[in-house]
Amino acid sequence: MFQQKAWRVNQMAQLSGLGSRLYSGETSFNIIGNRKRWYSISALFILASIAALAIQGLHLGIEFKGGASYTVNKASVTVEQARASVENIGIPGEVIVQKIGDSKVRIQTGALTPAESQAIENALTSTFGVTAESIDTQLVGPSWGKEITKKAVYGLFAFLLAVMIFLAMAFEPKMAIAAIVAVVHDVFITVGIYALVGFDVTPATVIGFLTILGYSLYDTVVVFDKVRENTKSVAANSKMTYSQAANLAVNQTLVRSANTSLIALLPVGSILFVGAGLLGAGTLKDLSLALFIGLAVGTYSSVFIAPPFLAQLREKEPAMQALAKRVAARGGAPVVAEVKAARPSTGSGPRNQPKRKGRK
Repeated sequence: MFQQKAWRVNQMAQLSGLGSRLYSGETSFNIIGNRKRWYSISALFILASIAALAIQGLHLGIEFKGGASYTVNKASVTVEQARASVENIGIPGEVIVQKIGDSKVRIQTGALTPAESQAIENALTSTFGVTAESIDTQLVGPSWGKEITKKAVYGLFAFLLAVMIFLAMAFEPKMAIAAIVAVVHDVFITVGIYALVGFDVTPATVIGFLTILGYSLYDTVVVFDKVRENTKSVAANSKMTYSQAANLAVNQTLVRSANTSLIALLPVGSILFVGAGLLGAGTLKDLSLALFIGLAVGTYSSVFIAPPFLAQLREKEPAMQALAKRVAARGGAPVVAEVKAARPSTGSGPRNQPKRKGRK
């Protein structure tokens, strides 16, 4: 027991020491310099997303494509019984059967005629011994889903426009461009993963997609704020290039980004496990799944996509190119941050005191 506790304390001390070394520049990961590697990894995910969207497409829920939903509330109901009772009728299209809690089963189908809908209700009442009034029946038309999709697209474009204007005013236009590139990167890969694994896209999923935009921007803005601080007078002192100063800023916020993401992923993962795995709540599964994937991808883009892309844009400026030449001419000394630390007074008085003459 004592050894385990000592090991944990040692690991925490090592992590704290790593954060201090990253902040001071004693230890540094060349994130900006290896941007082609991160671009290649993102390109693989994007190509996989494009292939998944082209081949499989998104698996839309009945809210978007229209259909019918039947919920049976009985303690002894099972998924196999519900599926068999519906399939025996010969309903066309895909039939989705989900267990909700301990006593509910939901059956979702495509668009049905009134006769087919009545046949399903009769089959469920005869199979489970319930009344037709106790079955929660919902018929959704495709027009409702189209309206939701249109509003979500409008909201996305309005959000991106507002963010670009704000970041351009608060930081600089090129930071706004890099942040938007990271956001589009996150949404595209998240949607591609949904298409690849075949998860249903519901209104809760759309809410999750829109939520991850805010988190992705939050983490990116934190990194960009440190980049702006480090590069404020980079052209005047000629100690390091823009990419070196940006890389130092990313390293200084690396531990913070990892901690923030881990703290955000743990409760979302708990909701995903408890809500979907134990309770069988479809809405919780759709929302938490989108958040979990988006948070992980957003953390990656805020460190490995947005800062390298920003540095690539800024290094093309004539002033930054001239700065790179001056730094190279001086030998390109390794970058070490100037950390101001309060040192205790030794009580020895001023250092520059005149020397006393020796006695004769």
